[in-house]
Amino acid sequence: MTAVPGRGEPPRPDRLREVARAAASALSVVPAHPGELPPPLGTDRRRTAAERLHADPDTVERDLVRLVLTIVELLRQLMERQALHRVDEGDLTEEQEERLGLTLMLLHDRMAELCEQYGLTLDDLNLDLGPLGTLL
Repeated sequence: MTAVPGRGEPPRPDRLREVARAAASALSVVPAHPGELPPPLGTDRRRTAAERLHADPDTVERDLVRLVLTIVELLRQLMERQALHRVDEGDLTEEQEERLGLTLMLLHDRMAELCEQYGLTLDDLNLDLGPLGTLL
């Protein structure tokens, strides 16, 4: 009988290991074999992984920073939209609105500083998603 959390009995360690193994198996990334890859758009020629990634050792740090900052900017914009929605709905007190506005402004300024430090602009963080349009 498996213990149910919240019913006074903690789960058994072997059950936790079993769940962890199942999660690791389900979430593991298995590389595709060359024959399983779809052909590149607009071409019949198959490209290798190195050709698709365009990994340049000289710019890898900047590219990684760009990716991380893109994710942070996306989250910042989502938080800003949610904050505006809450302000429009009247869910916040004036003090909360002021604190939230100040926090979002500081986050925007810090994002701009980080972009400048790595030679990026906020526009550089906007990824082109092809037929879906741009990310930001």
